[in-house]
Amino acid sequence: MQILGMDTSGRTAAAAVYDTDCQKVLAQQVLCTQRTHSQVMLPMVARMLADLGKTWQDIQALAVANGPGSYTGLRIGIAAVQAMAYALQIPCVGVSTLEGLAWQCLSWKGIICSVMAARQTLVYAGLYKSNGRQVMPLEADALWETVDLQTCLASCDEPVLVTGDGADLLTETADITRSSPAIRLQNGAGICLAAAARANWQTPETLMPNYLQPVKAEKDLRARQQAQKTGGSV
Repeated sequence: MQILGMDTSGRTAAAAVYDTDCQKVLAQQVLCTQRTHSQVMLPMVARMLADLGKTWQDIQALAVANGPGSYTGLRIGIAAVQAMAYALQIPCVGVSTLEGLAWQCLSWKGIICSVMAARQTLVYAGLYKSNGRQVMPLEADALWETVDLQTCLASCDEPVLVTGDGADLLTETADITRSSPAIRLQNGAGICLAAAARANWQTPETLMPNYLQPVKAEKDLRARQQAQKTGGSV
């Protein structure tokens, strides 16, 4: 099966093609850009497929990072994959951005902590266990205070590899190592590997983002509702 994986959750626009039969990443494209993902993703994927000598019809499944990450970026990636899945009549799947980052570090044997900067002192983090062939979640992805995550990792009884754009927010110690810069940011390959391992394919209308925290509109609505309750009780 030829899987196209896309990640628009963070600083990079990333895509990769993975062949499950030969278990090889056939191509990947990563671009740190000031332009919006909607401007660069589809042209980048089209160039990648052309360089491979493939067409859209050669893709048999689609995978996309569904969060956490940039609210706008996630919506762009998910909408693009939904449109392609409908047009090509192929299955798709949403993959945790943090899980995709962990799969990029598959060769590590031990605990992998994927970390993405959120806001102020908060980070998104996921804890995973790798045996060099498979990545399994240890805890659900969550929003952490950076200091609490550092304490948690220091208490682990195995060496820990930290990866993601939030890795620099954590202090390296004898048992906590940062991943190579070559695989620290999203590259699309991890999304493909996670999707192939799970194979829990979805229909496009069921793809949904997982922000791990309320979006601004939800926060504003809750604030207004709380203000109305407070005002009503005075």
